Amino acid sequence: MSKPNILEQSVRDQLERYLADLGESEPRDMLAMVVNCVERPVLQIALEQSGGNQSKAAEMLGITRSTLRKKLQAHNLQP
Repeated sequence: MSKPNILEQSVRDQLERYLADLGESEPRDMLAMVVNCVERPVLQIALEQSGGNQSKAAEMLGITRSTLRKKLQAHNLQP
C-alpha cells in the first residue's frame, strides 16, 4: 500500500478529529460534507491563481467553464 500524500493525510486527520468530536453521535452525509468543505477553497484558489479568469480556472480544475460557473453559484462565489 502506498503512503498517503500530505493533503490526503491532512483530510484523514481532520476526519478522525471530527469523528472523535462527535462522540456517541452517528455521522451523517460525511462524503457530501467533505466534498462541500473542500470544493469551496479549491474553487477560490483556482480563481485566485487564474487572476479571476474563469476559463483558465476551469482548465486548471479539469472542468468546463459552465460547470465552474454552476459550482461558483452553488458556493455563493459569484462576483
